[in-house]
Amino acid sequence: MADQVTIGLIQASHNVHGDEPVEVHKEKAIEKHVKLVKEAKDRGAQIICLQEIFYGPYFCAEQNTKWYEAAEEIPNGPTTKMFQEIAKQLGVVIVLPIYEREGIATYYNTAAVIDADGTYLGKYRKQHIPHVGVGNEGCGFWEKFYFKPGNLGYPVFDTAFAKIGVYICYDRHFPEGARILGLKGAEIVFNPSATVAGLSEYLWKLEQPAHAVANGYYVAAINRVGYEAPWNMGEFYGQSYLVDPRGNFVAMGSRDQDEVVIGVMNKKMIREVRDTWQFYRDRRPETYSEMTALLP
Repeated sequence: MADQVTIGLIQASHNVHGDEPVEVHKEKAIEKHVKLVKEAKDRGAQIICLQEIFYGPYFCAEQNTKWYEAAEEIPNGPTTKMFQEIAKQLGVVIVLPIYEREGIATYYNTAAVIDADGTYLGKYRKQHIPHVGVGNEGCGFWEKFYFKPGNLGYPVFDTAFAKIGVYICYDRHFPEGARILGLKGAEIVFNPSATVAGLSEYLWKLEQPAHAVANGYYVAAINRVGYEAPWNMGEFYGQSYLVDPRGNFVAMGSRDQDEVVIGVMNKKMIREVRDTWQFYRDRRPETYSEMTALLP
């Protein structure tokens, strides 16, 4: 595989009012994102990542069983199948974050990983599930109403262009999984998110560059943009970015525009950084057992 790989990150607004039926949300959002995926390909992207639960609003702003209808099986659901065909047609790897249903009524916040020949490689289920109020009138990140914690560990996927890991939104506040992905050989970790100003923005450009430096890999952070009615719990502030293993921002999106953010990762830099900073060699896992104890 070539040292240089072009990464495409898609950030987008969702302008369908939350009172509309679930199928309307999915239809409009998928239509928008298919166009953006094709634009990313036209601009040279080889690996493309969409935002968290891309095919609708961030419905976790409320607690409403209506949104269970948005969940699909992975890989047998229609959206995964559609994007497998798109990946094959375009010759791109796609990280596809959607709402997953397993069995009759078990739900996860998941990202499917599709290789450049359309092969479904597997999925990552979000491990850390927030449940916190934000803004006014009972809005919040009420994710425990919608998702069980992930149970598939921290897989790394060997794609046509790079070895990739996935972390989803709130996961980024936990360094342990980020380290595991590095130990498993990830060259780039994608973090599709939905996060608003006033809560997390001061951490947005701090935590994930730190993960990149501590683990010697690239991190791609994706955030949606705009306000979503009727909740309007805050501004999704965009600024999707690619950061390198030295903590430098390679590419960054705007705060408020639908766009494809394009950046190039260089695997040679990963090797150079790891040869300089021997964090994996010098770590002391035999001294870390207290981390798994039930401490306050």
